[in-house]
This record gives sequence, C-alpha cells and structure tokens, in this order.
Amino acid sequence: MVIRGYLAGHAWRTYKSGERLLCGVRMPDGLKENDRFPIPIITPTTKASEGHDMDISVDEILSRNIVSKEDWDILESYTRPLFEKGSRMANERGLILVDTKYEFGKIGDKIILIDEIHTPDSSRYFYLDGYQERQSNNEAQQQLSKEFVREWLIQNNFQGLDGQKIPDMPLSFVEEISGRYIKLYEIITGQKFEKADTDNIEKRIKANVNKWLKYN
Repeated sequence: MVIRGYLAGHAWRTYKSGERLLCGVRMPDGLKENDRFPIPIITPTTKASEGHDMDISVDEILSRNIVSKEDWDILESYTRPLFEKGSRMANERGLILVDTKYEFGKIGDKIILIDEIHTPDSSRYFYLDGYQERQSNNEAQQQLSKEFVREWLIQNNFQGLDGQKIPDMPLSFVEEISGRYIKLYEIITGQKFEKADTDNIEKRIKANVNKWLKYN
C-alpha cells in the first residue's frame, strides 16, 4: 500500500510525462513537483517475481481477486491512519512525510502490518522548515530518502531493466548515502547513532534487535 501526500518521485515522473492517472487514481491538474495533494492518494503495488514492484489499480486488485473488497477496505482503513500518525510524528521532528509504502500480510484471516515502516527505504521525507518558500521559488526540496540514490542510478543509465549493467558507485557517494541515513535516524529517533562494533552481519542484526527491545 503506497500512500502519497505530495507529488514526488514516481508520481511526479508519471505526471511530468503528461499522464494524470496513477494506479487508477486521477491526479489534479495544475500541480508542480513536490506540491501537496489535496488529499493523500493510495497507489498500490504488487510484488513482481523480478525487478520492481508493479503498479496496480484498486479495480484490478478486486477483479483479479488479489484481495477481497472486505480486505481492501481494511487495508485502506489501516493505511490512512498510519500515514496520518507518521506525518504528525515527522512534523514534530521538523520533517514532512512525503510518501511511504506499507506492506501487509495475512495470518489466517487476520491482516497484519509487516516489515519496517517510515524508514528511508520505504518513505520519502522533506525538511519542514523552508518547504513553502522553496516551493514558491521553484527550488528543489531538501529531502532525506533513497530518492537521490534512485536519481543517481537513472543518471547513470540504470533502472533495473533487462540488459542494463549496474554502475560502479563511488565510495564518496556510498559515504554520502550512509551520512544521510544516519542523519535521518537521529532526527526521527532523537538518539545518537552508534556504529556497530562488528562487521559481522548476523551479530549486527542481533545487536540492533536487542537495542530496539531496550528502548521499547
């Protein structure tokens, strides 16, 4: 369940191409990049066996019986309040939650939220301070998300398509990515980032889980 409060990323690229329908949802005319939608729009995706997630409309979801109408109503009733709460929490930290993706699964008949939420892997953030001024001046928004990584890949001719070769990423850019993620972590959690004292992935995961349990 992808929910978008602002015209950014994939939504903007679709809009810029002249299209106004995204996953069956009509986007209003007269917007520019990073403008706020009057009401957040839900643009669902399905998991692809390879490559990127695939856009899909609600009508397609129901007609292909991917989920029932009853389940869709539940998914929407979970998605909008989650986004509203995430947006409020972001605002309290001086950020704007631009858009995000929630993944859901089912255990028996119960729909549950799975995977992480509101991290830069699934979410896009802008800085709240100066947002309106930058929009008025047609300036790029300052953002903390993985979108700048995606933009770098596109600029280097890689979009995950057949026949494309993954470009070598300079160490300086890798370090910039880490720096942005660490900064966002510290802003959202209010905690100082502490680098793991081991390069062993399994030990790092266990250490992070134990740290999470300590604070929660």
